[in-house]
Amino acid sequence: MYKISEFSRITNLTVKTLRYYDEEGILLPSHRDAYNGYRYYTEEDFAKAIRIVLLRELHFSIAEIKEVLSHCEHDNDLSYYLEEKKFQIEEDIRKNRALIKKISFHINLPQGEKTEMNYVTEIKEIPAMTVASIRYKGKYQDMGKYMGNLYKAVKGNAAGAPICLMYDDDYKEDEADLEICVPIKKEIRAQGITVKKLPAVKALCTIHEGSYSSFNLAYKTLTDYARNNHLEMKTPSMQKYIKGPGMIFRGNESTYITEIIIPIEEV
Repeated sequence: MYKISEFSRITNLTVKTLRYYDEEGILLPSHRDAYNGYRYYTEEDFAKAIRIVLLRELHFSIAEIKEVLSHCEHDNDLSYYLEEKKFQIEEDIRKNRALIKKISFHINLPQGEKTEMNYVTEIKEIPAMTVASIRYKGKYQDMGKYMGNLYKAVKGNAAGAPICLMYDDDYKEDEADLEICVPIKKEIRAQGITVKKLPAVKALCTIHEGSYSSFNLAYKTLTDYARNNHLEMKTPSMQKYIKGPGMIFRGNESTYITEIIIPIEEV
Protein backbone atom coordinates (compact mmCIF):
# COMPACT_ATOMS: atom_id res chain seq x y z
CA MET A 1 0.00 0.00 0.00
CA TYR A 2 1.05 3.59 -0.58
CA LYS A 3 1.34 6.31 2.04
CA ILE A 4 -0.50 9.53 1.14
CA SER A 5 2.75 11.30 0.19
CA GLU A 6 3.71 8.45 -2.15
CA PHE A 7 0.21 8.30 -3.57
CA SER A 8 0.32 12.04 -4.20
CA ARG A 9 3.52 11.71 -6.19
CA ILE A 10 2.29 8.83 -8.42
CA THR A 11 -1.13 10.40 -9.13
CA ASN A 12 -0.17 14.09 -9.50
CA LEU A 13 -2.79 14.93 -6.87
CA THR A 14 -1.67 17.08 -3.96
CA VAL A 15 -2.00 15.82 -0.40
CA LYS A 16 -4.48 18.63 0.23
CA THR A 17 -6.57 17.46 -2.75
CA LEU A 18 -6.45 13.83 -1.61
CA ARG A 19 -7.68 14.84 1.85
CA TYR A 20 -10.45 16.90 0.23
CA TYR A 21 -11.50 13.96 -1.97
CA ASP A 22 -11.56 11.78 1.13
CA GLU A 23 -13.84 14.28 2.94
CA GLU A 24 -16.12 14.53 -0.09
CA GLY A 25 -16.36 10.75 -0.46
CA ILE A 26 -14.82 10.80 -3.94
CA LEU A 27 -11.62 8.87 -3.26
CA LEU A 28 -11.50 7.06 0.07
CA PRO A 29 -8.25 5.38 1.13
CA SER A 30 -8.61 1.62 1.36
CA HIS A 31 -6.98 1.61 4.76
CA ARG A 32 -6.80 4.12 7.60
CA ASP A 33 -4.57 3.50 10.61
CA ALA A 34 -6.80 3.34 13.66
CA TYR A 35 -4.05 4.69 15.93
CA ASN A 36 -2.74 7.74 14.02
CA GLY A 37 -5.35 8.16 11.24
CA TYR A 38 -2.79 7.87 8.45
CA ARG A 39 -4.26 7.11 5.03
CA TYR A 40 -3.02 4.21 2.87
CA TYR A 41 -3.94 3.57 -0.75
CA THR A 42 -3.97 0.43 -2.94
CA GLU A 43 -3.62 -0.34 -6.65
CA GLU A 44 -7.42 -0.17 -6.95
CA ASP A 45 -7.32 3.33 -5.43
CA PHE A 46 -4.64 4.25 -7.97
CA ALA A 47 -6.86 3.17 -10.89
CA LYS A 48 -9.73 5.22 -9.45
CA ALA A 49 -7.45 8.23 -8.95
CA ILE A 50 -6.29 8.10 -12.57
CA ARG A 51 -9.93 8.12 -13.67
CA ILE A 52 -10.58 11.14 -11.44
CA VAL A 53 -7.56 12.96 -12.89
CA LEU A 54 -8.92 12.31 -16.39
CA LEU A 55 -12.37 13.61 -15.47
CA ARG A 56 -10.82 16.73 -13.93
CA GLU A 57 -8.84 17.38 -17.12
CA LEU A 58 -12.11 17.06 -19.09
CA HIS A 59 -13.70 19.73 -16.84
CA PHE A 60 -16.11 17.48 -14.98
CA SER A 61 -17.32 19.20 -11.82
CA ILE A 62 -17.00 17.60 -8.38
CA ALA A 63 -20.71 16.72 -8.43
CA GLU A 64 -20.33 15.20 -11.92
CA ILE A 65 -17.26 13.18 -10.86
CA LYS A 66 -19.17 11.82 -7.87
CA GLU A 67 -22.05 10.72 -10.08
CA VAL A 68 -19.80 9.11 -12.70
CA LEU A 69 -17.81 7.18 -10.08
CA SER A 70 -20.94 5.95 -8.32
CA HIS A 71 -22.50 4.62 -11.57
CA CYS A 72 -19.51 3.67 -13.67
CA GLU A 73 -18.82 0.01 -12.85
CA HIS A 74 -16.80 -0.88 -15.95
CA ASP A 75 -14.36 0.99 -18.18
CA ASN A 76 -16.80 0.73 -21.09
CA ASP A 77 -19.42 2.61 -19.07
CA LEU A 78 -17.22 5.71 -19.03
CA SER A 79 -17.67 6.31 -22.76
CA TYR A 80 -21.39 7.01 -22.26
CA TYR A 81 -20.62 9.75 -19.74
CA LEU A 82 -17.95 11.22 -22.00
CA GLU A 83 -20.41 11.32 -24.91
CA GLU A 84 -22.94 13.14 -22.75
CA LYS A 85 -20.32 15.61 -21.52
CA LYS A 86 -19.25 16.19 -25.13
CA PHE A 87 -22.86 17.01 -26.06
CA GLN A 88 -23.14 19.44 -23.12
CA ILE A 89 -19.96 21.23 -24.21
CA GLU A 90 -21.21 21.45 -27.81
CA GLU A 91 -24.48 22.92 -26.53
CA ASP A 92 -22.54 25.46 -24.44
CA ILE A 93 -20.52 26.40 -27.54
CA ARG A 94 -23.74 26.91 -29.51
CA LYS A 95 -25.19 29.12 -26.76
CA ASN A 96 -21.97 31.11 -26.45
CA ARG A 97 -21.85 31.68 -30.21
CA ALA A 98 -25.43 32.96 -30.07
CA LEU A 99 -24.44 35.21 -27.16
CA ILE A 100 -21.44 36.57 -29.10
CA LYS A 101 -23.76 37.29 -32.03
CA LYS A 102 -26.15 39.14 -29.74
CA ILE A 103 -23.34 41.14 -28.15
CA SER A 104 -22.00 42.07 -31.60
CA PHE A 105 -25.46 43.20 -32.65
CA HIS A 106 -25.71 45.57 -29.68
CA ILE A 107 -22.18 46.84 -30.21
CA ASN A 108 -23.01 47.80 -33.80
CA LEU A 109 -26.49 49.16 -33.04
CA PRO A 110 -26.53 52.98 -32.89
CA GLN A 111 -27.28 54.42 -29.46
CA GLY A 112 -30.95 55.26 -29.05
CA GLU A 113 -32.12 52.33 -31.16
CA LYS A 114 -31.41 49.66 -28.56
CA THR A 115 -34.56 50.13 -26.50
CA GLU A 116 -36.79 52.05 -28.91
CA MET A 117 -38.95 50.75 -31.74
CA ASN A 118 -41.79 52.44 -33.54
CA TYR A 119 -44.86 50.33 -32.78
CA VAL A 120 -48.31 51.09 -34.15
CA THR A 121 -50.99 49.94 -31.72
CA GLU A 122 -54.41 48.85 -33.01
CA ILE A 123 -57.59 47.41 -31.56
CA LYS A 124 -58.87 44.62 -33.81
CA GLU A 125 -61.62 42.06 -33.95
CA ILE A 126 -59.79 38.76 -34.41
CA PRO A 127 -62.14 36.31 -36.15
CA ALA A 128 -62.74 32.76 -34.94
CA MET A 129 -60.57 30.13 -36.62
CA THR A 130 -60.18 26.37 -36.67
CA VAL A 131 -56.68 25.23 -35.77
CA ALA A 132 -54.63 22.12 -35.21
CA SER A 133 -52.63 22.51 -32.01
CA ILE A 134 -50.16 21.06 -29.53
CA ARG A 135 -50.19 22.38 -25.97
CA TYR A 136 -47.18 21.90 -23.72
CA LYS A 137 -45.42 23.25 -20.65
CA GLY A 138 -41.77 24.05 -21.10
CA LYS A 139 -39.34 26.56 -22.54
CA TYR A 140 -40.18 29.15 -25.18
CA GLN A 141 -37.26 27.99 -27.33
CA ASP A 142 -38.80 24.51 -27.56
CA MET A 143 -41.55 25.86 -29.84
CA GLY A 144 -39.67 24.97 -33.01
CA LYS A 145 -39.69 21.26 -32.18
CA TYR A 146 -43.46 21.24 -31.63
CA MET A 147 -44.03 23.44 -34.67
CA GLY A 148 -42.19 20.92 -36.84
CA ASN A 149 -44.32 18.05 -35.53
CA LEU A 150 -47.48 20.08 -36.10
CA TYR A 151 -46.67 20.90 -39.72
CA LYS A 152 -45.84 17.26 -40.42
CA ALA A 153 -49.34 16.36 -39.26
CA VAL A 154 -51.10 19.25 -41.02
CA LYS A 155 -49.23 18.75 -44.31
CA GLY A 156 -50.96 20.75 -47.08
CA ASN A 157 -53.97 21.77 -44.97
CA ALA A 158 -52.40 24.88 -43.40
CA ALA A 159 -54.54 27.97 -43.91
CA GLY A 160 -52.47 30.80 -42.45
CA ALA A 161 -49.49 31.80 -40.36
CA PRO A 162 -48.72 29.74 -37.23
CA ILE A 163 -49.73 31.10 -33.85
CA CYS A 164 -48.57 30.53 -30.30
CA LEU A 165 -51.13 30.95 -27.52
CA MET A 166 -49.54 32.00 -24.23
CA TYR A 167 -51.67 31.14 -21.21
CA ASP A 168 -49.47 32.75 -18.54
CA ASP A 169 -49.92 36.41 -17.64
CA ASP A 170 -46.25 36.64 -16.64
CA TYR A 171 -42.88 35.55 -18.02
CA LYS A 172 -41.84 31.97 -17.29
CA GLU A 173 -38.31 30.58 -17.63
CA ASP A 174 -38.88 26.83 -17.91
CA GLU A 175 -42.57 26.03 -17.30
CA ALA A 176 -44.40 28.34 -19.71
CA ASP A 177 -47.91 27.16 -20.62
CA LEU A 178 -47.94 27.34 -24.43
CA GLU A 179 -50.08 26.09 -27.31
CA ILE A 180 -48.69 25.99 -30.84
CA CYS A 181 -51.46 26.38 -33.44
CA VAL A 182 -51.74 26.23 -37.21
CA PRO A 183 -54.98 27.40 -38.89
CA ILE A 184 -56.33 24.58 -41.08
CA LYS A 185 -58.63 24.29 -44.09
CA LYS A 186 -60.29 21.11 -42.89
CA GLU A 187 -60.19 18.87 -39.85
CA ILE A 188 -57.36 16.39 -39.55
CA ARG A 189 -56.70 13.39 -37.37
CA ALA A 190 -53.21 12.76 -36.04
CA GLN A 191 -51.81 11.34 -32.84
CA GLY A 192 -50.97 14.03 -30.29
CA ILE A 193 -52.71 16.77 -32.32
CA THR A 194 -55.82 18.60 -31.10
CA VAL A 195 -58.27 20.22 -33.53
CA LYS A 196 -60.26 23.08 -31.98
CA LYS A 197 -61.98 26.36 -32.80
CA LEU A 198 -60.42 29.48 -31.34
CA PRO A 199 -63.18 31.98 -30.47
CA ALA A 200 -63.33 35.48 -31.93
CA VAL A 201 -61.79 38.08 -29.64
CA LYS A 202 -61.34 41.82 -29.39
CA ALA A 203 -57.63 42.41 -29.06
CA LEU A 204 -54.86 44.95 -28.77
CA CYS A 205 -52.34 44.35 -31.55
CA THR A 206 -48.99 45.53 -32.82
CA ILE A 207 -46.38 44.34 -35.32
CA HIS A 208 -42.88 43.48 -34.09
CA GLU A 209 -40.07 43.41 -36.64
CA GLY A 210 -36.83 41.66 -35.76
CA SER A 211 -35.46 39.17 -33.28
CA TYR A 212 -37.74 37.33 -30.85
CA SER A 213 -35.37 38.35 -28.04
CA SER A 214 -36.82 41.88 -28.05
CA PHE A 215 -40.51 40.92 -27.87
CA ASN A 216 -40.59 42.57 -24.45
CA LEU A 217 -40.54 46.00 -26.12
CA ALA A 218 -43.73 45.20 -28.01
CA TYR A 219 -45.38 43.91 -24.84
CA LYS A 220 -44.37 47.08 -22.99
CA THR A 221 -45.97 49.20 -25.72
CA LEU A 222 -49.25 47.25 -25.50
CA THR A 223 -49.20 47.21 -21.69
CA ASP A 224 -48.71 50.99 -21.55
CA TYR A 225 -51.48 51.54 -24.10
CA ALA A 226 -53.89 49.32 -22.14
CA ARG A 227 -53.12 51.11 -18.88
CA ASN A 228 -53.53 54.57 -20.41
CA ASN A 229 -56.84 53.62 -22.08
CA HIS A 230 -58.44 51.68 -19.21
CA LEU A 231 -58.26 48.30 -20.91
CA GLU A 232 -57.80 44.99 -19.11
CA MET A 233 -55.51 42.54 -20.86
CA LYS A 234 -56.66 38.90 -20.87
CA THR A 235 -55.09 35.53 -21.59
CA PRO A 236 -54.19 33.72 -23.70
CA SER A 237 -52.17 36.30 -25.58
CA MET A 238 -51.02 35.35 -29.08
CA GLN A 239 -47.93 35.60 -31.20
CA LYS A 240 -48.66 35.27 -34.92
CA TYR A 241 -45.50 34.44 -36.87
CA ILE A 242 -46.04 36.21 -40.19
CA LYS A 243 -42.41 35.76 -41.22
CA GLY A 244 -39.90 33.76 -39.22
CA PRO A 245 -37.35 30.96 -39.31
CA GLY A 246 -37.71 27.90 -41.51
CA MET A 247 -37.75 24.32 -40.27
CA ILE A 248 -34.01 23.92 -40.89
CA PHE A 249 -32.40 27.38 -41.07
CA ARG A 250 -33.10 30.43 -38.90
CA GLY A 251 -32.24 32.93 -41.63
CA ASN A 252 -31.91 36.66 -40.95
CA GLU A 253 -33.59 37.42 -37.61
CA SER A 254 -33.81 41.13 -38.39
CA THR A 255 -36.38 40.34 -41.13
CA TYR A 256 -38.76 38.39 -38.86
CA ILE A 257 -42.29 39.80 -38.63
CA THR A 258 -44.53 38.88 -35.70
CA GLU A 259 -47.96 40.19 -34.73
CA ILE A 260 -48.48 40.43 -30.97
CA ILE A 261 -52.17 40.00 -30.08
CA ILE A 262 -53.58 40.47 -26.57
CA PRO A 263 -57.33 40.02 -25.87
CA ILE A 264 -58.82 42.98 -23.98
CA GLU A 265 -61.87 44.12 -22.03
CA GLU A 266 -62.84 47.65 -21.06
CA VAL A 267 -62.71 48.41 -17.33
